[in-house]
Amino acid sequence: MNLSGGTSLKDFIGNGTGGIVGIINTIIVPVIFALALASFVWGVVSYFFLHGSDDTKRTEGREFILWGILGMVVLVSVWGFVNVVLSTLGIAPAK
Repeated sequence: MNLSGGTSLKDFIGNGTGGIVGIINTIIVPVIFALALASFVWGVVSYFFLHGSDDTKRTEGREFILWGILGMVVLVSVWGFVNVVLSTLGIAPAK
């Protein structure tokens, strides 16, 4: 199947370093993962070091920890699901 301009669907979707999959794998996913990791680290610092006795601030820190972990789990799960779908379609990312 060719798209306009003579590009095939396989080239448009990409193989891990080019196309849409390449953009997602090399730019978008690392940025989102870094944000989730930063949220987790900020929660740990806030919970343990910044607000020792203030319960409302410690609760905020706990929420940052929870959302950071949840974000990383969702990100890894979706990334794995996308790789399974791509390999099923025969356009698995290059290793």
